[in-house]
Amino acid sequence: MADRKWPIHGEITGPIVMIGFGSIGRGTLPLIERHFKFDKSRMVVVDPNDADRKLLDERGIRFVQAHVTKDNYKELLRPLLTEGEGQGFCVNLSVDTSSLDLMKLCRKLGVLYIDTVVEPWLGFYFDDKADNASRTNYALRETVRSEKAKNPGGTTAISTCGANPGMVSWFVKQALVNLAADLGLEFAEPGVDDREGWAKLMKACGVKGIHIAERDTQRTKKPKPMNVFWNTWSVEGFVAEGLQPAELGWGTHEKWKPKNARKQKKGNKAAIFLEQPGANTRVRSWCPTPGPQYGFLVTHNESISIADFFTVRDKKGKVVYRPTCHYAYHPCNDAVLSLHEMFGAEGKAQPEQHVLDETELVDGMDELGVLLYGHKKNAYWFGSQLTLEEARELAPYQNATGLQVTSAVLAGMVWALENPEAGIVEADEVDYRRCLEVQLPYLGPVKGYYTDWTPLEGRPGLFPEDIDESDPWQFRNILVR
Repeated sequence: MADRKWPIHGEITGPIVMIGFGSIGRGTLPLIERHFKFDKSRMVVVDPNDADRKLLDERGIRFVQAHVTKDNYKELLRPLLTEGEGQGFCVNLSVDTSSLDLMKLCRKLGVLYIDTVVEPWLGFYFDDKADNASRTNYALRETVRSEKAKNPGGTTAISTCGANPGMVSWFVKQALVNLAADLGLEFAEPGVDDREGWAKLMKACGVKGIHIAERDTQRTKKPKPMNVFWNTWSVEGFVAEGLQPAELGWGTHEKWKPKNARKQKKGNKAAIFLEQPGANTRVRSWCPTPGPQYGFLVTHNESISIADFFTVRDKKGKVVYRPTCHYAYHPCNDAVLSLHEMFGAEGKAQPEQHVLDETELVDGMDELGVLLYGHKKNAYWFGSQLTLEEARELAPYQNATGLQVTSAVLAGMVWALENPEAGIVEADEVDYRRCLEVQLPYLGPVKGYYTDWTPLEGRPGLFPEDIDESDPWQFRNILVR
């Protein structure tokens, strides 16, 4: 792979400001170098931690050691984003910085913007004075959707464009097109802006719901020690989202809700949340390699955005179709152990947090895809089966999990450069074909698999269960209670 000729996808004519230089920032850097023409002297990385500064120094890239805060972000970032001529690009890969505020600043300055999550300022996730509804990703997403409605058009800002949220929204569309063809439907693929057409196509296919079904089998050379949280991507990010309420797009086929389920009172109302943390909520799901598995129902933006995007309404605006959508995540075994240890300690995160890099892992794969279920062919998984070995060959400074994220950031950046006046958009609203075209070289095998598995398989078994045998794909059967 070292001798491979990689395409230059475009030119960034202004400064590049990368906020955050953790595992995803380090992995994104060589992809930017590989695929864009830009002036390296006009790139700057901002991060409070200088642990990996040597990677920047050896490239001649400027480093600013600083926390981006609510009080200093305008003063700190404005001169960096506007230095010299051309159009700048802000690549926000940080935690504890308000995506919305940074997005608004960039658009005001005419600077392109991309992030991987709707991130709030420090303190939001663990605010014990806030109710759970206001701590949800639904609430965070609504702030960005409100800004989009108030200020349509203008400089492109791509919200939530990593692997998931991000790439998985492109997988959903490709999977849906594949499914419609395999079902023998006569259809024309909807256009990029035809949200209604996409929603009607999913309804016509009979899809009841979607799992973002992931299994990370990457293994370490040494066992995890006590009082350390290990993960294959940001520990801070995982702990924060894992302690938010479990959250899911809520489909029209559902006949039952958990007793601790709560509806949202404002906005599109496409999602509900449970009064319990997502990383302590298990669901039954399926991936090609392990087959049936338990996953964590961790809240993610795509659970809401996908359910919202594929909603069909009648002429009076009443919802007549919506798929259930949620994450079903089995992280690497060391992360599962870390979660178990953390929740056993009353939710207090371990004092030491560490992202496992490609040198500490021995083998394994991140199998990340979407499971479209409830249709006439039962269930269809479509996604990436990227191994650690292949990730090492494709790009430096990242494991399989990281490369799925960083290559999605790359794809989003390419789309933004090619569509610089698209306004605020989510991954669901961009051209999935173009983005996958850019990203596919980094994803390993990308395949589809049909399965006859349902959440009723092997049940009720030795113990009585409160299940709905009339419809295998009810959330009642998926949630582990």
